[in-house]
Amino acid sequence: MIPRMATNPIPQFPAGFLWGVSTSAHQIEGAVDSREPSVWDAFTAEPGRVKDGSTAAVACDHYHRYPEDVALLAGLGVDAYRFSISWPRVRFEGGLDFYDRLVDELCAAGVRPVPTLFHWDLPVTLDWLERDTASRFAEYVSVVVERLGDRVKKWITINEPAEHTLFGHALGAHAPGKQLMFDALPAAHHQLLAHGLGVQALRAAGATDIGIANSHGPTWPASMEAADLEAAGFYDLLLNRLFADPVLLGEYPDGLGELMPGDVSADLKIIGEPLDFYGVNYYAPTRVGAPQGADIEFGGLTIPAELPFSVREIENVPVTDFGWPVVPEGLTDLLLVLQERYGECLPPVVITENGCSYEGIDDQDRITYLDGHVRALHRAVEAGVDVRGYFVWSLLDNFEWAEGYARRFGLVHVDFATQERTPKASYGWYQELLRAQG
Repeated sequence: MIPRMATNPIPQFPAGFLWGVSTSAHQIEGAVDSREPSVWDAFTAEPGRVKDGSTAAVACDHYHRYPEDVALLAGLGVDAYRFSISWPRVRFEGGLDFYDRLVDELCAAGVRPVPTLFHWDLPVTLDWLERDTASRFAEYVSVVVERLGDRVKKWITINEPAEHTLFGHALGAHAPGKQLMFDALPAAHHQLLAHGLGVQALRAAGATDIGIANSHGPTWPASMEAADLEAAGFYDLLLNRLFADPVLLGEYPDGLGELMPGDVSADLKIIGEPLDFYGVNYYAPTRVGAPQGADIEFGGLTIPAELPFSVREIENVPVTDFGWPVVPEGLTDLLLVLQERYGECLPPVVITENGCSYEGIDDQDRITYLDGHVRALHRAVEAGVDVRGYFVWSLLDNFEWAEGYARRFGLVHVDFATQERTPKASYGWYQELLRAQG
């Protein structure tokens, strides 16, 4: 299938710019019998938790089919593959052997392995509300880097602690399914502490290229009325500052540190360990206004009425099959704001996730989405933001958390009945983009 190419010249990025794709272990690996249970296994076993009633017990069967998937990566022409390592699998006897084989296969194919050490699949016996989980994470990181550090040079500690805290511990829409609202803040602090301890463990093993993957997006007030501006400011604090300020500045914003458990001042010295790059996951901006007195259904989530903000529709823009607004210029704006907000404290940026859900193999809407975002990223680079890489989410259609298999983010279509992989038009488009980079 010949992809539709943009009529405008393909933007050229700086030499050495890292191009890749991303996945996560729980969403693609399957082979549940070869690892310990995770909080997501427990969550999906509860009726009504996943919209189509599915689980990730098989998913894309990547555990058994990884050579085929690495061949797809090599054919795509990416420099790097961001995947996650399953903590529950590493705890299982011989579980690290799989990642040994995967890393060897990637290196043989000329694709740089970029593992994320935690992507939401916490072992079911652990709990982010408990401080000890951060110490257990550091021990796990030490085991992994000792085994893989001779071949893996670029590491990501934790993926999207904001979503894992909000969806999993505050709202109950994701695993572990807790509805604690603001009592979920200890889970945020302990993930951040785990990140800092993980950085220390990686440094102790000689790692020199370490980052985190935080989700970010512009927050647009619903109006210039004081109530809407206040609500938008609070939402921006939760999404864009609660997890970035401690990592980049070594402090919590606006007194939030007073709500965190333990010796926060000492913990912040660990959380603020210097990084070599800062991972940004970007999907869309959010329009936010004052509470409207009722629960709101938005983007597959229920936003409770008691929260001090409400999420509003962004009008007059396309939306994905997931209902997410398509706003490429939001990526440019976001990166400029991050640069202005953090200045010299912001390390080089890597876009660790950017993608969209659309049906079909001739996925022209995905091509339009990705083309727009790559161009928006290039404008940020031209404006002086130090961006070093871009990873598309995702290589494969996969288990999309509480949505089950209803959402397709992949450059490669997966028939979940047969496990047949079929590259989409967007796979061909990305091939051409990468070839044009020289």
